[in-house]
Parts: sequence; structure tokens; C-alpha cells
Amino acid sequence: MFGPLVNRVRLVALNLTRKLAQPSKEGGVTGLSLLARRSLLTSRRLGLLGRGGRGLLGGGATVGALMWQDAGAAIAHSLHTSSGLLSSSASSLFTGRLEMGLLGWLAVDVAINWAGWAVASAFKTEKFYDLLGSVSFLTLTAGSLVAGGASGARKFVVSGMVMAWAVRLGSYLVTRVMKTGGDARFDEVKHQPGKFFVYWTMQAVWVFVTLLPVLCINGGRSPVPLGPLDALGIAVYGLGMALEVTADWQKAAWKARPENKGRFIDEGLWSLSRHPNYCGEMMIWWGVFLTCAPGFGAAWQYVSVASPVVVMLLLRYVSGVPLLEEMGEKRWGSEPAFQEYKARTNLLLPLPRFKDTHVN
Repeated sequence: MFGPLVNRVRLVALNLTRKLAQPSKEGGVTGLSLLARRSLLTSRRLGLLGRGGRGLLGGGATVGALMWQDAGAAIAHSLHTSSGLLSSSASSLFTGRLEMGLLGWLAVDVAINWAGWAVASAFKTEKFYDLLGSVSFLTLTAGSLVAGGASGARKFVVSGMVMAWAVRLGSYLVTRVMKTGGDARFDEVKHQPGKFFVYWTMQAVWVFVTLLPVLCINGGRSPVPLGPLDALGIAVYGLGMALEVTADWQKAAWKARPENKGRFIDEGLWSLSRHPNYCGEMMIWWGVFLTCAPGFGAAWQYVSVASPVVVMLLLRYVSGVPLLEEMGEKRWGSEPAFQEYKARTNLLLPLPRFKDTHVN
């Protein structure tokens, strides 16, 4: 059905390649390189380059011209070789398998969050910030699973891990913001479109970096069977989910009791850790990475260890623990009971503290 169309596109690409690759009278360079050299000469005649090719406009013109010249032959060659792939690409498009690549999914991720910023900035609201964060996770995970060819148990396992986490946490955060009427993090920035844009962009980057291991697995073509290391990854993920869900439930139940209004929680997991939910979150992404790693098909994919590392660094040193510790000090820092609680309770790990650092 699409054969004539593919052949026509291939013929056009081939003819264009021949025109661009034909030798010129100025030294046997390609058509694109010749265009670059002529643009360089023109910019000099117009006085844009200045003496020795220096200056702001000169530097830009020089770099642009040299980039065109160096890339000319490569572009012409890639046009010719890629034309031979059009048939398989068109076939993939109509059989439900679409090649996206990491940059493609990054573009989708950024588009979702920038669209969210446009609407949120217009209405000066943050109520669907967390919702679109979860939507981004779900879209990239499900999309990469389908587009990459849903084969192999590992793809379904790691995709299921992420989607279960996104639905659970997203629904919890959205319900919380609806009950409270807003999110204190955005009280000021939602009235400043420029700063608000940074928050939305940071969310897009966070989503993409966190999902790197899963995107690598879902884009793979040679599935690797599940093994012992995967059992470890799934166990770490499961324990992390249990910690996060339990901690969130305990805190919600604590706040629901009128007698606890304005007090800090020190029951359940919160009697062992000041931030057990963050500990669970860190474990979740280490579990996902450990389950993905045995299925990597290339050495560069191990760079996706940035996923759990970035999550740990953000929660421990940027947007999680430091903010809540500061808020706690402002609200209860003058109370001896709060200082005693901090002294006897671990920061992250929900384990008994063997040495009480409280001083009477």
C-alpha cells in the first residue's frame, strides 16, 4: 500500500543527495560545503566579521559557516543512507512501533510540562502541578513500552513498577492539595510567570532523568530474561513502596485527628525516622534501577544510575529534607519536646537509634 510512496521519497532523497554531493569548481567540496564557504565570504564582504574574524556577529557567522562546511558531507551522506530506512520506518509507523529515542521522549516530557505552565501561569494556580508530573511519568512509561515493542518480561515489570508508583503518589498528592487548597511551595512563584516556568521545567527534567533506566529498557530490542539481581531490585522497590505508602497513610491519619492540630508527628514510622516517606522514595528508584540494569544492552546505559542518585540528592539536600527540617525548626524549634524528638530519631532510616543524643 505504501510502497509507491516510499519509493518516491527514496528517489527524491537520492536525487537531492547527488546534487549536494557533486564536486564543485571551488575545490571538490559538496554543495552544502560550498554554500557554507559562500556564506562566509559574503559575511566578510558585509563587514560582519571584522578584523581577523573577531566580534560578536563575526564569531557567530564564523562558527555557523564552519559548522555548515564540516557537516555538509555528513548530512548529504546521511540523507542517502537514511532513505534506505524509510521503508522500515513507514512500516513500523503503521504497525504500532514508532522509533522515538531518548530525545523524542524528552521533547514529549517538556511539551507536557510547558503546556501545563502556560495554563497554570494564566490562572495563577499550582493545583495540577503534581498531577501533570504523574501524567508525564505515565505517558513516557506507557508510550516507550508500546513504541519500543512490548516484548520481554523485564519491560512489563519495570513499567508496572513506575506506573503503580505514579498512580499512587500522584493521587495522594492531588488529593492533599485539593484538601488543603494549595501548595505552600508556590505561594509566591505562581504570581511570577518567569520563576513559575523554571519550576515546571525542573519538573520535566526530573521526570526524564528519573525515567532514564526504564526508557533504556523499553527502547531495547534484545530482551534479557529476569534473574537473581532482578529479585533484589524488586524487593528493594517493594520495601520502598511499603515504607512510603505506610508513612503517608500514618501522617494523613495523624493530621485527621483534631487533637493533633499544629503538632509534629512522632508515631509509627515517624517515631523511628523524621522522613520515612523520603527513605521509601529513594529505595523505590534504586529498586527500579537494579531491575533495569541486568537488561542494559550497551555500556552507556549505565549512566542512567543518575536516576536514583539524583533522586537521593534532591530529596536529601535540595527540595525535600532541608525544606521540611527548616519548617520544623520555625514551627517547633523552641519546644523542648521537638528537640528531644530530633535527638532520638534518625533523619531517614526508620530504625531504632542506638544512642540517644538528647541532653537534659
